[in-house]
Amino acid sequence: MQSSPVVQPAKKSRNLRWRLIISAILISSLGILFYFDHKIGRSAPVLLLLCLFLAIRGSWEMTNLLKTRSFQPKFLLVALGSVSIILATWLKPLGIGETQGVDLSYLGPTMLTFSLVMMALFMMSALRFREPGQSMETLSAEIMSVVYVGVFLSMTAQLRWVAGPQAGYLVLGSLIVAAKGGDVGAFTLGKLFGRKKLNPLLSPGKTWWGARGALVASAFFSWLWLTYMPPVFNPNWEACPWPLSILYGIVVGVVGMLGDLCESLIKRDVGKKDSAPLMPGFGGILDILDSVLYTGPVAYLFWSLFPMASWV
Repeated sequence: MQSSPVVQPAKKSRNLRWRLIISAILISSLGILFYFDHKIGRSAPVLLLLCLFLAIRGSWEMTNLLKTRSFQPKFLLVALGSVSIILATWLKPLGIGETQGVDLSYLGPTMLTFSLVMMALFMMSALRFREPGQSMETLSAEIMSVVYVGVFLSMTAQLRWVAGPQAGYLVLGSLIVAAKGGDVGAFTLGKLFGRKKLNPLLSPGKTWWGARGALVASAFFSWLWLTYMPPVFNPNWEACPWPLSILYGIVVGVVGMLGDLCESLIKRDVGKKDSAPLMPGFGGILDILDSVLYTGPVAYLFWSLFPMASWV
């Protein structure tokens, strides 16, 4: 009985070190991949391959996660739909990746493909129908899976071109650094000081101190990245305006926490702890990318509407 107060902090410390080390490795690996992809040019083949892998793996995790009660989503259908939406993002004849700036008017290929995928899912559900009681649940699970994996991932990937092809990884990096920095800040302060739970029924591990840590860390890393990295990409580029950099970080931090809670909603409702046992302490791909995927559309909207890029 006397040893438990000592063992628990030691365990927390080991978990914290493990998460910090793995986060550093993952972000560094992405940085290397993005560097080579930036050198190749605006077609971004490395990013395409990465997104296709994430779409397939994410589809597998989501369909396995949702196979409970009357939900029986088909991995092949969800994976094909998600991959199709990702490929639509790279459709050069329709303008994606070929212009100096990509704004809200360039979402046509993604939305067109999404519409066709929805039609295909409805058609397959109709062909599979045998008796009442399961079709709508399974169809709903498949549609949600395609949206969560395919559409969210596609919107995140389109940050590669939203502020011009040369600034693609400056923009995409800003989201990853702010979102994952917020995750690290939330985990760090939550484990060190957190007592009061943020939402104990949905996600008992999250605390109000963790939420504060997420906002502060997201704002700080966003400001740091958008202040000092633009000249690294191009000596003629100026830093993003600091009020917008901080506001962007706060928005990413808030939406990232919501994304984390929304993924927790899925896992809690189906009675599972992680989306998949991919990495100890992190779970599956969807557990690692939840804050990034959920924030992708908001980041795209932010860069489209606000004068973040002084070089455009």
